[in-house]
Amino acid sequence: MELNKAFRLSHKSLGPTLNLDTIKKLMLSEADTNINFIGQERAQHALEFGLDMDMTGYNLFVMGEPATGRHTLIDNHLQQVAKIKSTPHEWCYVNNFDDTRTPTYIRLAAGEGKQFIEHIESFIDVLLDTFPSAFDNPSFQRKKRVIERDFNVKYEKALELVESKALESGLVLYEEKGAVSFAPVIDGKPLTDAEFSQLKEDQRQQFYDRISDLEVFLNETLLELPLWKREASENQRKLSKETIENALKPLLKDLEHIYAADLGVIKFLKDMHDTLVDMVQEFLADEADEEKNKEDVDVRKVLEEELIPNILNVRKSQDGAPIVYEPNPSFQNIFGRIEYSSVQGSVYTSYRMIRAGALHKANGGYLLIDADKLMQQPAVWESLKLALKSQEIKMESPTGEANIVNASSLTPQPIPMDIKVILMGSRELYYLMQEYDNEFNELFRVLADFEHYIPLNDKVQFGFVQKIKQYAAEQHLEISADAVEELFKFSFRQAEHQHKLSARFADVLELLSESQFYAKRDGDKEIHQSHVIKSLEGKQYRTGQISESFLEDIQEGQILIDTSGFQVGKLNGLTVLEIGDTVFGTPARISATVYAGSDGVVDIEGEAELGKAIHSKGVMLLNGYLGSKYAQDFNLCFSANIAIEQSYGHIDGDSASLGEVCTLISAITHIPLNQSIAITGSINQHGQVQSIGGVNEKIEGYFKLCQARGLTGEQGVIIPKTNCINLVLSSDVISAVEAGQFHIYVVNEVDDALTILTGKKAGALSARGRYPRDSVNGIATKKLRRIADIVDGADSE
Repeated sequence: MELNKAFRLSHKSLGPTLNLDTIKKLMLSEADTNINFIGQERAQHALEFGLDMDMTGYNLFVMGEPATGRHTLIDNHLQQVAKIKSTPHEWCYVNNFDDTRTPTYIRLAAGEGKQFIEHIESFIDVLLDTFPSAFDNPSFQRKKRVIERDFNVKYEKALELVESKALESGLVLYEEKGAVSFAPVIDGKPLTDAEFSQLKEDQRQQFYDRISDLEVFLNETLLELPLWKREASENQRKLSKETIENALKPLLKDLEHIYAADLGVIKFLKDMHDTLVDMVQEFLADEADEEKNKEDVDVRKVLEEELIPNILNVRKSQDGAPIVYEPNPSFQNIFGRIEYSSVQGSVYTSYRMIRAGALHKANGGYLLIDADKLMQQPAVWESLKLALKSQEIKMESPTGEANIVNASSLTPQPIPMDIKVILMGSRELYYLMQEYDNEFNELFRVLADFEHYIPLNDKVQFGFVQKIKQYAAEQHLEISADAVEELFKFSFRQAEHQHKLSARFADVLELLSESQFYAKRDGDKEIHQSHVIKSLEGKQYRTGQISESFLEDIQEGQILIDTSGFQVGKLNGLTVLEIGDTVFGTPARISATVYAGSDGVVDIEGEAELGKAIHSKGVMLLNGYLGSKYAQDFNLCFSANIAIEQSYGHIDGDSASLGEVCTLISAITHIPLNQSIAITGSINQHGQVQSIGGVNEKIEGYFKLCQARGLTGEQGVIIPKTNCINLVLSSDVISAVEAGQFHIYVVNEVDDALTILTGKKAGALSARGRYPRDSVNGIATKKLRRIADIVDGADSE
C-alpha cells in the first residue's frame, strides 16, 4: 500500500472549487435584465454580425444541441434587436377584377389593414343606402319615361297603320297582353267565333285570306320592333349606368382622398369601378327586382366577397420587427395555404380564402426553424431556397403533388420578401448540408456555433446567477445561495469538467423547478441546497431501476465481480451504460489467458462480433505495446485470449485497454492483481494512458458496489491522470475518500497501474537495456522469452 500513496488523489481534487461567499454577493447584486447569453461569445458575435448584415444570403445557421438554451438565447437577443427596428408593412390580397384567379397584393403601413377593411365596409354600407334609392331620383324617372314613351310611340304608330288597313279589309284589330289578332266585321259589328262559323264557306275563306294578308302586313310593319326594344333597353342601361356612375363618383372620391398617398389602394379603387357598376346593375337596380328573388341573394355578402381585402398579417406600429418560430415547417405552415369550400357539390375558393404562412408573418423580420424538421420535407427546403434567392413569397403547391382541387386553384401574385431565416440544428447536420447541398453555403453564410461547455470565469458566474434569479422571479420562487452552489455543481457534473459549465442551462432550470416541489413538501418558502439534492436523488431513484438491477445481480453472484483479494489474469474494468436518459457505471470483469502458440492476442469479443471497431482497435494496440516493451531482442511469439466476461451485447470504446493490458501481463507473469481496485483508461502503443469518458459514472458505479458490500479502506479506482480535471464526484464518494475508506488513483503509464495493482514495482530499463529481475516487467520479459523459445523449439523440431 505504501507504493500506492504516490498515486492517490486528495478529496479536495475530486470536484470543482466554489466560493459560497462570492455566490451570496452575486445573489444580493442588482438584477441585470440585459444578460441574454451565458458565455457563448463566439455565437453572440456571429448572431450580431448575421443580424446586422442586410445583404442577400446572410442567413444564419445556429449550431448546437437541444436544451443548450440556444432557442431562448436567440429569442431574447432578437427581442432586443427587433425593438429598435421599424415595424414592417402589412400585406393584403384583394380581388383582381380582370382575372379572379390571380389575386393581387396591396402593401399597407403597419396598423392600416384594419382601417382599410373598416373603410371598405363603410363604403358597402353607403353603397347599399345609395342603391336602389338613387333610381328614385325625379331626373332618372323622367328620362326613363322618355325612353319608354319613344318606344311606345313607334309601336303605336305601327299598329295604327295595321288597324287602318284592317278596317279597309272589313276586319278589326285586337291587342291583348302584347298579342295582336283580327276579327271579321259585318254590318259594323265584329263577329264572334259562333257567328263566324255560321257563315258560308266562301265568306269564311275570304276572311281567312284577308287575315293572312294582314298578318303579313303586320309582320312587315313590326319588322323593326326587336330593334326598337333593343334600342330602348340599351338606352335604359346607359341611363342606369350613368346614374350609377354619378352616384358612385363621390363615394369613391372619399376613399381616394383617404388613400391619396397609397398607389396600390388607388389602383384597386379604380379597377373596382367597372365591377361595382355591373354589380349594382345586377343586384340593386330597379329591373333587378323583377329578375331576381332577393330572398335568395344576400347582396351585402356578395359585395363583401368581392370587395373586402384579405389582410395576411396585422401589425401595430410600435411592434418592431416580427419574430416567428415555426415548430412544424410543413409546406402550408411556411408558405401559407388556400382553403376551399364546397357549394352544392362544386369546389369554390377566392382571394378571401388565402391564409398566411410563417413567411408572411415573419416578413420584414426573423423566422426561426428547426433544421432537422425542415430537412424531413425536401419540397419545403427546395421552395424555401427558391424564395430566399428570388426574395418573393410564392403560394403554390409542392412539385408533383397530385390534387384535383389545385387544378382550379388560385395563383396569388408573389409578395416581395425581406426575411432573415435562422436555422437551428446539430453540428452533424450542418456539415452534412454543406457537403450535399451546393446552395446551402450561398444562402446561409453565417454560422453561430453554440458550445457544449462554457469556461467558468467571473462574467460567466455572474450571468449564471443572474439567469437563475430571473427565472426564480418569473416563477415566483425564492432560492438560497447554497442551493445556487448545488446548481453550479450540477452544471459542472453535466459538463464533466471542474472549470467548465454545461451549456444545457435548460436542465439547470428544470432541476430548480423540481426542487421547488421538495421545498413545498417540506413547508419551506425558500429552496435550499437540501431540496436540490433531494431533487437529484429523486430523479436518480425514478430512473435507477436498471442500475439497481445490475447491482443486485452482482450482490447475488449472478455477475462475478470480486472486490477483495488477489487473482491472476482477472481484473475489474469499468463500463458506462446509456439507456434512454439513464446513464450509469458498472464494473465488468476482464480476464486473460496466455499459452504457448503464435496466435498473438485474440479478442474474443471481436471474434464473436460483439466488439465494435474502436474496441477492436484498442485490443490490437496490445501487440504493439508488448512487442515494443519486452521483445526488443527476441521474437514475440505467444497466444492469448482476452474477454470481458458476462457481456452479451455490443461493446465499443477503448477505455478497457489499460485494464486489458494489465490483465494480460498478470496472465503472462502469474502475478496476481488486487481485485479491490477497478481500472479504466485507454493506452497507446507506447504505454501512455489516455483520457476516457464517463469517468464520474464509472467511479460511482464501482463505489456503490463496494459500499453495498462494505468499504474496507482497500478499495479504489485507477483512472488516467488526464481525467483529473473531469472529476465532479458525488458527496458520498468524496466523504469516503476523505475518510480513507475509498481511493482514487491516477496514472500516466501502464507501469504506474501495474505497480498499484500488483504491489510490486513495475521496473525501469537499466543502462544495459534490462529490467530488474524481481520487477513486473523483468518477470514479463523472462516469461515471454521462455514462451518464444518453446514455440521456436517446436517449430525447429
